[in-house]
Amino acid sequence: MQLHPGQYSDQALPMGVYPQPGYPSGQPGYPPPQPGFPPNQPGYSAPGPAAYPPPQQAGYPQPQQADYPPQQPGFQPPPPSGYPTPNEGYLNGPPAQPFPPVITNQPGQGAFLGPPGLEYLAMVDQLLIKQKIEVLEAFTEFETANKYKVLNSLGQEVFTAKEDTDCCSRQCCGPTRPFEMNIMDNQGQDVMLLVRPLRCQACCFPCCLQELEVHSPPGTVIGYVEQEWSIFYPKFVIKDEEGEPVMKIEGPFCVCECSSDVNFVITSEADGNEVGKISKQWSGLGKEIFTDADNFGINFPIDLDVKVKATLLGATFLIDFMYFEKQQNNN
Repeated sequence: MQLHPGQYSDQALPMGVYPQPGYPSGQPGYPPPQPGFPPNQPGYSAPGPAAYPPPQQAGYPQPQQADYPPQQPGFQPPPPSGYPTPNEGYLNGPPAQPFPPVITNQPGQGAFLGPPGLEYLAMVDQLLIKQKIEVLEAFTEFETANKYKVLNSLGQEVFTAKEDTDCCSRQCCGPTRPFEMNIMDNQGQDVMLLVRPLRCQACCFPCCLQELEVHSPPGTVIGYVEQEWSIFYPKFVIKDEEGEPVMKIEGPFCVCECSSDVNFVITSEADGNEVGKISKQWSGLGKEIFTDADNFGINFPIDLDVKVKATLLGATFLIDFMYFEKQQNNN
């Protein structure tokens, strides 16, 4: 019997006849192949409405209910407080924390560029100079080294000044003595040095007039005070470190005190306008007679160069020695 490929015979095959290779078809026990996926097995529920609550079921508010306003196109819930919105971000990193404004030394300008130690002069337009009373000098007429306190307009001490001379110069030369005066801040640091050489004070010697060098810091000249020859009025010129005149000082015809202040007017070299003054203040009858402790006030523009302010401060000490120390010694 001849067999066709893919078929089996129900009868026994004769000796020597073997089945053809391949898989038999149509045999019982082999179900035909089903299209698609196999059916769901028991225990696995098919996905659908049974796995999720129905849209209209109670307990699930609908998108258009009053408690849930409709969402607008492009709307996003606001971010927590302190954080930028998603579209904002930080281009240059998070914003810096606010800091208090920087307090500059020079009003209306940037960082202080003057000599170290003179920062405070940049912030004031008035100074008071008070000479300390020396008890030994008041009762014995023994000339001691002058000491001063430099105060602001509120009476707060900002500088101290001390004369540096020898005993022989003080007793023999009197108010015309040469001196060096150290000016220190509240920390005891030297911020200025005044140097007065020995000069003749008589008006008949115009070639040897008084002068004063102002150093800040000590060793660096920042200005000069030079006396101008005059018969009737005290006159001085304020020069910068290059020796160029910047200010002038002119006193009254008579520098004698008669229960009133004595004013020395400060004018600008450029236009001659008055910009300030140095005032010898009346200290009272008892103090003026029995001591040589003098009080001075000086005012100038607040935006004036601190070097010129320091030079005007030095001019105040020179005026004290020239006109008011001598009067007390004569008495």
